[in-house]
Parts: sequence; structure tokens; C-alpha cells
Amino acid sequence: MRYAVLWVMLAAAPVMAQAPDEAKINKEYLLANYTKFEYRVPMRDGIKLFTAVYTPKDTSKLYPMLLLRTPYGVGPYGPDSWPARLLPSPLFWKAGYIFVHQDVRGRMKSEGTFLHSRPHNPAKKQPTDVDESSDTYDTIDWLVKNITGHNGKVGQSGISYPGFYTACGMIDAHPALKAVSPQAPLVDFFDGDDCRHNGAFLLAHNFRFFGMFPKLNPKMYGLKDSRDPDYGTPDGYQFFLDLGPLKNIGKFLNNTEPFWADQMAHPDYDEFCRARNLRPHIKGIKPAVLTVGGWYDAEDLAGTFYCHNRVAETSPDCPQNVIVMGPWVHGGWARGDGESLGPVKFNAKTSAYYREHVELPFFEQHLKGNSPKEPLPKTALMFETGTNRWRRFDTWPPAKGKKVTYSFAADQKLTAGEPPIGEGYDEYVSDPRKPVPYVEKMSPRMENDYMTADQRFAGRRTDVLVYQTPVLTEDTCVAGPVEVELHVSTTGTDSDFVVKLIDVYPSDYPDPDPNPTEVRMGGYQQLVRGEPFRGKYRTSLSKPEPFEPGKPTVIKFAMPDVCHAFRSGHRIMVQVQSSWFPFIDRNPQTFCDIATAKEEDFKKATQRVYRSEAKSSGVTLRIIRP
Repeated sequence: MRYAVLWVMLAAAPVMAQAPDEAKINKEYLLANYTKFEYRVPMRDGIKLFTAVYTPKDTSKLYPMLLLRTPYGVGPYGPDSWPARLLPSPLFWKAGYIFVHQDVRGRMKSEGTFLHSRPHNPAKKQPTDVDESSDTYDTIDWLVKNITGHNGKVGQSGISYPGFYTACGMIDAHPALKAVSPQAPLVDFFDGDDCRHNGAFLLAHNFRFFGMFPKLNPKMYGLKDSRDPDYGTPDGYQFFLDLGPLKNIGKFLNNTEPFWADQMAHPDYDEFCRARNLRPHIKGIKPAVLTVGGWYDAEDLAGTFYCHNRVAETSPDCPQNVIVMGPWVHGGWARGDGESLGPVKFNAKTSAYYREHVELPFFEQHLKGNSPKEPLPKTALMFETGTNRWRRFDTWPPAKGKKVTYSFAADQKLTAGEPPIGEGYDEYVSDPRKPVPYVEKMSPRMENDYMTADQRFAGRRTDVLVYQTPVLTEDTCVAGPVEVELHVSTTGTDSDFVVKLIDVYPSDYPDPDPNPTEVRMGGYQQLVRGEPFRGKYRTSLSKPEPFEPGKPTVIKFAMPDVCHAFRSGHRIMVQVQSSWFPFIDRNPQTFCDIATAKEEDFKKATQRVYRSEAKSSGVTLRIIRP
């Protein structure tokens, strides 16, 4: 998953990658200052979870405990085997904490049965009624009663899948849990997070993850640990195209991961999917909450906002609820300095700033009572890309934002606040056997920089519509979700529609210096936000409906939030297409169960996007003062 991080072994593995000298120095520091213990912590149903505890050797004072629960393993195992790093960062080692790392139920050295995104059970009537919330509660209860040297306060944090466990932990929280930081938390597998976006299946991402995940836990499958499936080629576009319909792909993975089959069996948002939606259970939250995410997180961007917004809506007594968003890929705030992504520069060490001035002070305040030198804003600390600066907001989206609709018009124009006059449409032929690539470069993975990638290659295709504004005469700052309304028709009975919001640089924009990849930034078309929508779900994610060929219909949805300034001299562009491969799977353009579709189901279709007074298509942006 973002190749910066795969849910967190993927959010933990890359995070923990260090130069040999740095790893040696860190390990020596930990050995000199901490003592490691290993425990099997009992849960209410008798299952025991493997837990590693690292306590400071300095016993002259009491320390808060910081909990990480993960499905990716807390090794190396053995009291004399040490990792080269403890999460979340070296700043915490020196500040003094008791670090607790735990294998979740059914993974690695913990007992029990593992379930992906285990459903929350709000009605626990007997000891066998367990979920991740109860496992967190029982773990903390055992820790405060059995670990010495603590001050009675516990914090919890984690990125991606561990972010999910952190979000679970704050539900019906143990009284000792005072501060939590769900970071890029998986909140709803099937609606906006890792598996599906608006009904469209994230193919490359899930293929890699579920080709890797079983191998990380040999006790489950007896398989050798190996990160990636064997693609056999760097050409991911051709690799997935050659595999053919979606039904062939599970066979390629040898069907070792049951959750792949679950995803194929539940394309609609049914009870199986709803049970794994954490949103309804995030309420009455008692610990302070710091939700963290990245604007360029291709895995769990939606989950970050789901989590923060639900706490805001349902937990008025929460002592603090702040969201922080930076210019990061999945987990990018936990590693490196965050100065750039691909050729796009941010002109600030954003990740280092977050770790030192946001994350550590948050836990120091709520677990030690230390007042921060730079108090967090009331609601949101957002890095505004484009201007490359941090902005503070009392509400999110900003209350004083003004909604402006940018409508599609003739001659590829994008007009602000001016709906088109008369009748009109643009059309293209979408061929699922020659889908639009999601990136220009060659890779079998979901590339972590695709969310800032140059879109010129796509706009030159005949199956991609392009609309853009005149050159902007002043900065246009956009904050909040991007609302989409498309009036469309198709000659097929199902179709995808992908909408991309793009920042077009001036033609004389300077190239990077140095410029090892020889990128040309003049006219660069930077993706700001893009989302697919599977057309058959235009009325409901639970009840798909076919298109009536040739009949206009409307599709409305919201793309995840942005905080971006389109600078003076730039243009705002929108592209529309019907495939984004292999980021999302191919729609046959025939109404059917895509998981079982046959080759003959994949057919060309002519797509029309209407831009008339009665059927106006476009995007609505929330504009704030620069």
C-alpha cells in the first residue's frame, strides 16, 4: 500500500527502515536505557495475547505507558532480542515512556482467531463476547495492575491497521486510557478505505496486500515470509491486463487469504460490510484524540476524516479532538523529513515538524501534564499545499468557506459560478481492453506518489475529457471535500466515472535543481484529488442498478477533503474518464457481478458527459480567504 507503507507492517516496516549506523546507535541507546519483558496477557475469554513491554531503567520517577496493538508482529521475539526502534519515534524514548507492543488476537504469537477488521460488538453479555475494544480494555487493565513504575496513565497510537486498533481502543475506553492518536485509521474497509471507493475495487493495492499478508504469519499458513507476490515483470499495467477478468486473480494468489474471497463475495455494501464499519460505534469518546493523516494517503484518507468527524459529532465531552493533515503519503509523517513527494516540493520539513511540535507534545500534555509550548488549534492543523504552509482552523471544513461550482463548458472550458447555457455534451469511447493507466511510469504496485503525479499523459488520450479555467489572476485556496455532480449517459449498462482535480503549472515553471529524473515542471499537471465512482451504485452502494443505454442520469458524490492553493498564474483543471487501471479493477461496462464476469462481458461503451443548462456537470469547491 503506498510504498511507503502497507497498512503498517507496511506502515511499520518502511517506518522502521534505518541506515545501518543509525540502527546500531538507536539499538545501543535502547539497550542502555530500557529493559525488555515479555508477557502473555489474558483476555476475558481466556485467550492470551503476546505483549512486549519496554521499561526505563531509571526508576527515580513514574512513566506513562504507550500502547501499540498490531497485526504485523512485535518481534524480534525473546527477552534478549531487541528491535532497532520503538514506535512512535526516538523523541519518546528520550522523553521517558513505558512502551507496550502487542500482537493482536490470532496474529504471530498471540492466541485466538484473527479476523480482518473484526466487527465491534456493542452488547457484550458474556466473557466470550469480545472485540478489539474489549481486548484493548483488558490489556490496559492488566498493565495498570501488573506493570510497575507507571503513573496510571496510558496512551495509544498506531498507523493504518494499528490505527484501526487505536480507534477501537478509544470506544468504551478503560479509565486509564487518557490520550489516543488514530493515524490513517482503517475505519470502513468497503466504503472509502483500502478495499473499495464508491463501489470500485482497489485492485493493485489489494492484490499486493493480500498476496503478502498471510505470509507474514507463518503459523497461520506455514508460508515463508515474503513481502510481494511474484509479478514476474515491472509492467503492472500489462500484468493485470493479461490476468484477465477479476475471477482469475484469486487463483493467481492461490486463494491463501480468505479476505480476498470475502471481498469478491461482497461487492455490494451488505451486512457483511456494514458490520466492519466502525463509524456507528465511535461515540461518547473519553480520551483526548489526535487524528493524523496525509493529503496523499492512497489507503486510508477517508478513514482519517471518518474518525475525526465522528468524534466531533458524537463526543462533546471529549477533552480534545484535533485533526492534523500534512503533505504525506500513508504513514509519511512517521519517517523522513517530509520535504517533497516526487517532483513536488513542500519547502519545509513537515514530518520532522509534526513529530517534534505536534505528536510528542500532545502525549506529554495528556499523559504527563506538561503544557505545550505551541498549543494545537481548536479543531484542525492543516498543511496547505500550493502555498506550502501550516494553517490553523477552529472548524473543519472552515466555517467561512464559500462554495463555488466550476461547470464544464464548451471548448474544454471550466467556468466558475457560470452554469452553461443551452444544450451540449462531450463524449468518448471507453474500451475496458485498453483502460486508462493511473500513472505514466511502469510499476506493478500502487505507487505512493500517484496522488501528485503529472496527468499530461492522460489528458492526451481520446478517452479522457479535459476542462480547465483561464489562467488564475489570484490565489484560489480550496479547503474541504470536493463535491462532484455529473450528468452522464452510456451505451453500456454499467460504467465507471473517474474525476480528477488538477493543478496546472505555468508553462515557464522552473525545473527542480538538482533534477535527476529530468522532469519538466513547465505545464506540469499535478493531481490534487481523484476518485472513481462505479455507476451502478449511483443510487445506493447496497442496491446496484443498471444504466438504461443512452438515457441521461445523474451521479453525485464527494471526493475526500483537500487543503490546496491554486496559485496565481496556474489553472484549475478537471479530467473525466471511465477507467484508472490497475489502481481500480476494470468495469466490463455490462451490468453483472464483476467478480465473476467473463471475457465476453467486457465491451466498449460510448460515454456522454452533459454540460447543458438543465444537465450541468462540474465540481463544487469550498473557497477560503488566502
